[in-house]
Amino acid sequence: MSSGTRPAGAQDSQVRGDRLEVAAAVLALLADRTRLALMERLGRGEADVTTLTEACGAARPSVSQHLAKLRLAGLVTTRKDGRRVVYALRHGHLRRLVDEAMNVADHEIGSLPPHD
Repeated sequence: MSSGTRPAGAQDSQVRGDRLEVAAAVLALLADRTRLALMERLGRGEADVTTLTEACGAARPSVSQHLAKLRLAGLVTTRKDGRRVVYALRHGHLRRLVDEAMNVADHEIGSLPPHD
């Protein structure tokens, strides 16, 4: 049965399943401390590998590997600036997602009360 002949409920279920799969993959990528640190830094603006290495405190080869994974997953973009490669978040949703994760951490560490 093609997607055009599937009942509406089945299509909605498939779309929901696809959304959950993609969201889980994004969250799995962010579950690594170095990648989360990179994304948090990129949420403040573009940066090259040297700046990102300093910001997250990991070794340069490790940072490059993590950036490659983030780029392959489509979470970050690159552009050339002379001989440097400059990285940026693909869109604001990622910045807000990382910001919210950091806010949750602040609440846990500071024993702050939950709120909406």
